[in-house]
Amino acid sequence: MIKKIYLVGNPNVGKSVVFSRLTGVHVVSSNYPGTTVGFTKGFLQLGDSRVEVLDLPGVYSLESTSSAEEVTLSLLKEHPKDEIIVINIIDSTNLERNLLLTLQLIEEGFPVIASLNMCDDAGHRGVNIHYQRLEELLNIPIIPTCAVTGVGIKLLIERMQEVGVKSRVKLNHEERWKEIGRIIEEVQHLEHRHHSLREILEDASVRPLTGLLMAAGVIYASFKVVRFIGESIISRITDPLFFNFYQPILEKMVLGWQEDGFWFHLLIGDLINGKIDFKQSLGILTTAPYIEFGMVLPYIVSFYFILSLLEDIGYLPRLAILLDNLLHRLGLHGFAVIPLMLGFGCNVPGILSTRVLESKRERFIASTLISIGIPCVPLQAMIFGLLGKFGGFYVSGVYAVLFSLVIILGVILNRLLKGYSPEFILEIPPYRFPPLTVLFKKLYFRIKGFIIEAVPIVLIGVLFINIFLYFKLFDFVTGIFAPVVTGLFGLPKEAVVSLAIGFFRKDVAVGMLMPLNLTAKQLFIAATLLAASFPCVATFVVLWKELGVKYLIKATLVMILVSIIAGTFLNFVILR
Repeated sequence: MIKKIYLVGNPNVGKSVVFSRLTGVHVVSSNYPGTTVGFTKGFLQLGDSRVEVLDLPGVYSLESTSSAEEVTLSLLKEHPKDEIIVINIIDSTNLERNLLLTLQLIEEGFPVIASLNMCDDAGHRGVNIHYQRLEELLNIPIIPTCAVTGVGIKLLIERMQEVGVKSRVKLNHEERWKEIGRIIEEVQHLEHRHHSLREILEDASVRPLTGLLMAAGVIYASFKVVRFIGESIISRITDPLFFNFYQPILEKMVLGWQEDGFWFHLLIGDLINGKIDFKQSLGILTTAPYIEFGMVLPYIVSFYFILSLLEDIGYLPRLAILLDNLLHRLGLHGFAVIPLMLGFGCNVPGILSTRVLESKRERFIASTLISIGIPCVPLQAMIFGLLGKFGGFYVSGVYAVLFSLVIILGVILNRLLKGYSPEFILEIPPYRFPPLTVLFKKLYFRIKGFIIEAVPIVLIGVLFINIFLYFKLFDFVTGIFAPVVTGLFGLPKEAVVSLAIGFFRKDVAVGMLMPLNLTAKQLFIAATLLAASFPCVATFVVLWKELGVKYLIKATLVMILVSIIAGTFLNFVILR
């Protein structure tokens, strides 16, 4: 009676994609080795039984030299060997390196079946593997697969019935590598061929000079495409829906309502020149849905589309290699690229993904830098809408200030906090163009997650804001902080409300700056302060959960100090 199926393999061999194919669980998979930190559960219908499938952390061996290897080995030993199946995922393009783990699994007596994954890519690279002979030598079932297209997955499931406990003499380290060499000589044949354009680009993208030039081009093009797609969706889809369809319905619905009444203020907000203004009315049925679905969601769609494309093509690991030296100066290493990039979509998954970093020190630095210097897509969308009319100088200026804050603060935290950044070991996958079905599935689930997380917070945030405004509760806050806001930052006291609302939802707060008739300088300072100050309440809760109260208090104090210094410096030095 099989109780567990374990997926075991080196990092970046496609385990998560095989897992998704076997279980139907749509996990987010990428070419970046740190994606699977813990393990993921799912279920597979194997004959008449529903068997639990576990996707274990990527490991290179079973020698317990790292926490991932210890976790993998302990999970494999939870059940008797005749009650489990181990699916060993092997990268066909790196057979020699992968066979070390395969031999160790067999020697330990685990019932193993091997998925010879990426077989299509191996063929493209001139790597020919005689898998029938490999099966004879290892005495386990070997199935060539291509997880991204589903090739071989059905046969993999069918041949699980052949799996059993095999006996193999344990070899020492030297003998094991000699055995691997003999196997490779028999089963693998390499064909000489010239470098393809893809391989030339792969080499160029990790060299310092060409790599940095390519990185600058990719990042610039990515943000241009994100903005182009986002603005296209807004102008062609969301704005027509809101202004031509939704607004007339609202106007008919509120006919005869008392405009100064509580419920009108709560649901519709304030009328601007006698009409509903989705950007300024600030009602639960007006501004709340328009900000999320009309202004923010289009940029969320475009950002996650580009991010997913870069992940699955295999570019992000190369970017991590290029930025490793810089990130080490900030107390991080190349793995931190993923949390930082995710933070541009939403700070919540960005901070959650800091789990791939190895120490509490690194997670604190990365989480603090994300909260201060990485504007999420909703905030970016509002910054574009707020400052775009003044030209690209002000929009790019916000990013320049935030980037400077990340560098300066990272260097300071790295020097002040005890500890060190571990060495950076990363496997670089080949460039692959992902199937569009896989790409759009990933996009769908990321957008779905954002909507589930964001919409309730926006509605609750606007609800509380309206109640506070209706009963003039913000007047007390304004009176306390007005001297700081006006004296140090050069903003009118009315901006205090927007800055305070940034705790609930930063995109809503930026939207509230629009009717204040601020100058370009004031809008620039206010947008920068909102980006660098307290994160929204969802991010704040995640910080609390991930770092604990002690580190949360430290991060909060850092945010307050950085915001005050940055706002004052911009007002009196940069933008005099």
